Parts: sequence; C-alpha cells; structure tokens
Amino acid sequence: MNAPDRKRHQNEPAFVLHNYPYRETSLVVEAFTRHYGRIGLVAKGARRPKSALRGTLMAFQPLLLGWGGKGELRGLHSAERQGGVPQFKGLGLMCGFYINELLLKFLHRDDPHEGLFDLYAEAVSGLAQEKDYSATLRRFEKFLLGELGYTLTLDREAQTGKPVVASGRYTYVIEHGPVPIREGDESAVELSGKTLLDLACDNYEDPVTLSQGKLLMRHLVGHHLGSKTLHTRQLLVDLQQI
Repeated sequence: MNAPDRKRHQNEPAFVLHNYPYRETSLVVEAFTRHYGRIGLVAKGARRPKSALRGTLMAFQPLLLGWGGKGELRGLHSAERQGGVPQFKGLGLMCGFYINELLLKFLHRDDPHEGLFDLYAEAVSGLAQEKDYSATLRRFEKFLLGELGYTLTLDREAQTGKPVVASGRYTYVIEHGPVPIREGDESAVELSGKTLLDLACDNYEDPVTLSQGKLLMRHLVGHHLGSKTLHTRQLLVDLQQI
C-alpha cells in the first residue's frame, strides 16, 4: 500500500462512499477518488446549518474534492458537485449501497484503481437509470476481483487448459478456475460452459447466465471477504432480487 500523500490536492474527481458524524459538528468522509483510491477525510463543520459542505457530501454524487494534510484522515477543504444528483429508486439504491460497501470492505486506503473508478461511475449511472441491475453488479464484481489480483479464468479448464465447451457442466475451484463436473459429483456452484463463456466476454443477455453468475460471484466474493460481512448483500439476498 502506498504511503499517504501529504500534498494539497484540488479538483480531484471523487465519490463519497460513506460518512459518519465526527465530534460535534464535523463528518468523517470515506471517499473514492480517481487518482488516489479510497481516502479518509475530515469535513470540519460540515454538519453546521450554514456550512458550504452541508448537503454536498452525498453518496453517488460526482464531486471534485480538495484536501490536504497527512495521516489516516486528512482535512477536506472543498467539495464541488459535478452535474445533477442521480435519482435512484428502490432496488437501484440498494444496489448502489452494495457496490459502495464492496469498495469499503475490499480497498485499502491510498491504493489507486483508476479503471475501477471509471467502472464505478458507469455503474452508478446505470443503476440510477434503471438499467439491468444484475448485469451491472456482475460486471462490477468481476472487475473488482480482477483489480485486487483475483482475475477469473473463465474460458479454459483449470487442470488441463482445454477450452471451456458451451454444452459442458462445470464447477469453479477458487483461485484455479473451471473444472468439469462428472456424473454423481456434488458442487456448491454448478455452471454451464455457456455461462462461463458469457461471463468471460461480459454478455449478460441470457437469464441463465445471470442466475448462475450471481451464485458464482456470491461464492467468490464471500471467500475473499473471509470473516467480513456484507450487510447490503444479505439484505438483497433476503429480498431475493439480485
């Protein structure tokens, strides 16, 4: 992990992932920035009625942030909105909180992921426009795992290197890849070859691909989280929507 940057920064593209009260009138802001990754900021006085920051530090709102200082929490000195506030509805909002929680749980502070930032901005826009929520989440989960060093092998068998066959039946061995399922085998995750090939090229048009992809990503994300709990994922599972 990179050492915290002590310089003063201005006009950095960012999104707020989460904030919470700090002392009497301030906020701690967990932000995801394009060039510096996830950072922790203190927004002094942001909870005061006349604060220029009040109402600005909202989740999913594209921002330009300015900050300075050193340590785990640096001082936020400016936040400017970029465009209108995305209008989320119901399930789309829950999905947005889910990807925010993924970033909070998986990303270390001060570890840049510019490609992931761009995909996050795309995902937020898609969720706000009521596009296919499941496809958006599967694409984001897959890219996130790849950014963290857990790139998925999807088009070749783990043990032999043979191409995955669309008509085949497979399971997925974590940190290895697809393995054919033989008659009588039991597996927590069963995938068709077509699903694996669809996931490899981000094709989510087939409902079976979405259904099996959901199970695969739940399995992989849960493994890499270890003992950490995703509260929004559990809520979505309970709702049986995603």
